[in-house]
Amino acid sequence: MKKILTILLLASFTLASVSCDKYLDVNNNVDAPDYVEAPLYLAGVLSAWQGTYWDGRALTSLANMHGTYGGYSSYANHYHYYAGDYAAEMFRVTYWLQGVNLENMIKQAEADEAWTLAGIGYAVKAFSWDFVTKMHGDLPMSQTFQPGVLEFQYDYQPVIFEQVRAWANKALEYLEMPDNAPYADQVKANDLIYGGDKDKWIKFTHAVIARNLSALTNKSDFQSKYAQELLKHAALAMQSNADNATMATEGGGDEAQFSAYNNSWGVYRGLGSDGMYASDFAVQVMTGTMPVYDETTGDKIAADVKEGETDVDPDFPFRLAEVQYVADTSDVTGHFDPRVTAKISTLDARQYKDMSNIDSIKSWVYYGGGFTSNVGPIGDAPNVWGSRSGYNSSTSIDGDGRWLYRNNAPYIFITAAEIQFIIAETQFKLGNKAEALAAFKKGIELDLEFTAQYLYPGKPKVSGKDENGNDIYEIYGELPGGDVITVATFNQLAKEYKEGPYVAGMTESQLTMSHIMLQKFVALYPWGANETWVDMRKNHYDIKYSGEYPSLNNGWTQTTVDQKWDSDPTKVYKGLYLKPAQVEDRRGTWNVDNEGAPCYRIHPRYNSEYMWNEAALKQLKPISGTAKNYHTSIPWFAYPGEYPEN
Repeated sequence: MKKILTILLLASFTLASVSCDKYLDVNNNVDAPDYVEAPLYLAGVLSAWQGTYWDGRALTSLANMHGTYGGYSSYANHYHYYAGDYAAEMFRVTYWLQGVNLENMIKQAEADEAWTLAGIGYAVKAFSWDFVTKMHGDLPMSQTFQPGVLEFQYDYQPVIFEQVRAWANKALEYLEMPDNAPYADQVKANDLIYGGDKDKWIKFTHAVIARNLSALTNKSDFQSKYAQELLKHAALAMQSNADNATMATEGGGDEAQFSAYNNSWGVYRGLGSDGMYASDFAVQVMTGTMPVYDETTGDKIAADVKEGETDVDPDFPFRLAEVQYVADTSDVTGHFDPRVTAKISTLDARQYKDMSNIDSIKSWVYYGGGFTSNVGPIGDAPNVWGSRSGYNSSTSIDGDGRWLYRNNAPYIFITAAEIQFIIAETQFKLGNKAEALAAFKKGIELDLEFTAQYLYPGKPKVSGKDENGNDIYEIYGELPGGDVITVATFNQLAKEYKEGPYVAGMTESQLTMSHIMLQKFVALYPWGANETWVDMRKNHYDIKYSGEYPSLNNGWTQTTVDQKWDSDPTKVYKGLYLKPAQVEDRRGTWNVDNEGAPCYRIHPRYNSEYMWNEAALKQLKPISGTAKNYHTSIPWFAYPGEYPEN
């Protein structure tokens, strides 16, 4: 990241060092020049994608990945009103931080016939608009950046989705063309994602189209209108982790020249100190501990006392479902998924002394919290760095952090694993079970490799001997902290898992949509929360309803949500129950403004739309953008057909 500012500072120096006659031209502002070489926009445009992580504080809660007791707890409660700019960073990125800068870069690159740079610009534009419409729904688009326009009319989502693909296809057209401008070195220096690698940008752009279309898999015309286009682009998208769209960070904590050199989810910047911790749903999925509910009462069924014991195991007090979808608690080789050791923190490994002991690793217990409290149904969930429960980020305890919650962890935008799960879902819907199974297995293998790639193993710290002469290990080990498993041990467990029943042993007849989407949930945890939230919304959170989509008194009432039981074969997200589902640990209610409905979109940025463009917002249908329940308005991609009349 330090290189970014160096480049920009050098660019400023170059622009200021113009010839004397231009310097003396009083009609030119040398501090804000009329002309900037197109490649110099690129670093700033790409670095703005940090906003995906800023908004991730809300999105991970909405996607049931994290809970939070901090400033984003309203999103965990599926309620937010528009008087504030929480969860609107990507809105700001798209319209302002990239905004005119990106438009200028594209126009200038086109004028200079710098087709690679122009193609990258259109790919960036497609990614950002796809991301922001999936968050906020309908948006001002066609009038955006038009001079003299003071009130921007909204475009509805069908138009935006199609335009995203049009921009991406324009990117592909340009990226296939030879450059006529000598910008290769400047593009390479300013490209924070792929270092000017045109082939990787082509794969990225195909991935953007496939991701855009994957939101439409439950549309009534998906198979006839979109499925083949999705598969065509997915086949041309990234196929290995070497092609993943990531942005490196330098890290450095308080020694970094600028705070932004640190990943925003790392310990130093501490955005996770808003109280981010794993949800109990995420823990149940990754550890194979989905409980069984009594469908007449909604209570969890208590576990049986094991033979030879007098009490129920306090860490497993509930009967576990016979079918788990990602892993299970069996001691048999291949049943344990090692990704949980990286993706979810545990208090059992704080001493770092058993990082290569497989039996010990398999015995660790993970606690998930509630929606707005880290107190979970079994134990208290630690924060994302692994500190004692309720403890905010501290460099003296957590050091630099761990895995993707580390000061120098990269930002992740799209991975090859995600593309494989998109293919698996599509092929499954088309009835092509063999192709779906192959993509499913490849997706898991890629995510196991991806997870290992960002492990930073910590070290134990011995502070003395006990009375028996045994080493005393300090909790939290040596600074700067790190992950609690060695890379070699992770890879050994990964190999066993791939050869086990959940991957190699999976057959066409066993494979269900639940297997595909729950593995995709794990692969996108937590960086891809926006896409997971898309998947949950297009499946309407597995709400039980009649007709084409749920509504008041047809899926929910003012106080309850009627969700499918896990025993229902049509339920996709097994184990998922929202706050008002009236099952054990869920018997709550949402804000009255929700009128019983879950959140389906986030209000657009307050300081843009509600301060200056409220008249346009007010006209939106089927729910006005100024209504207190606008956040419950179902987006177009989640309707089987078009928007309803009201």
